[in-house]
Amino acid sequence: MNKRLHIGLIGGIGVAAALAYYQRLSRAVEGPLELTVVHAQVADLLTNSLADDRRAQAEIYARLIDRLRDAGADCAAITSLGGHFCFDETVSLSSLPLVSAVTPLDAYFQREDLGTVGLLGTARVMRTRLYGQLQRTRAVVPDEDLDTVGTAYQDLAIRGEAASGDAPFFQQAGRRLVTDQGAEAVVLAGTDLNLVFDGHDPGYRVIDALDVHVDVLARLAMGRMSLDDL
Repeated sequence: MNKRLHIGLIGGIGVAAALAYYQRLSRAVEGPLELTVVHAQVADLLTNSLADDRRAQAEIYARLIDRLRDAGADCAAITSLGGHFCFDETVSLSSLPLVSAVTPLDAYFQREDLGTVGLLGTARVMRTRLYGQLQRTRAVVPDEDLDTVGTAYQDLAIRGEAASGDAPFFQQAGRRLVTDQGAEAVVLAGTDLNLVFDGHDPGYRVIDALDVHVDVLARLAMGRMSLDDL
C-alpha cells in the first residue's frame, strides 16, 4: 500500500465539472479524502485557448498549483479536458506533479477493446483528437458540424447548466458518430457533458472521460497507486 495522497483540483473551468469531480471522488474514495480545490476563471481559459497562448494559461495554472501545494496537496489535476491544451507548458512550471486526464484514456480504450471512438467536446479537443495523444485508438469527430458542436459545448460549460434542447442536440451528435462514422463508443471529452448525458440512455455506449480521470485520482487518494505509476 502506498501513501494516501492529498489531491488538488483546479476548478472553475467550468464550475459544473469541478462539482462532478468532487461528487465522484467522494463516492469513489474509501476512507478519508484529502482534497483541496482552487478556482480558475473560465473566461481566462477561453481567451488563452482561442489565442493558443499556452504560456499565459500555464502561468495562471502554476500560481493556482502553488496555492494547492501550500494547502498540503501532493499532486494537482486540471478539471477540464479543454484546459489541457497547455498541459506540457504547465508541467514545466508546476510545483506539484500534474495528473493528466488525457493520458489514461488511450490505455482505457485498449483495455475495453475499442478500436474506434467518437469524441464530443471543445472544437480544439475534437479537431486535435485529444491533442494527438491517442496512439492505439482511432478517434472520429463530427467533421461537418464540428464548430457548431464545439460552440454549443463552450456555451454549456460557461452556463454550468443545461439549456432546453442541449440534451437532444448532443445526444444526436453522438448518434451520428456511431451510425455514420463507425464509433463503437462516444467519449464525453468535455467534462461538463455529464450535464446532458447523466441519467439518460442515448441508445449507444457512452464513456465519460471524467470517470477515467477520477478513477486514477481516487486510486492515488487511497494509496492504491503512486505517482511513479503514472
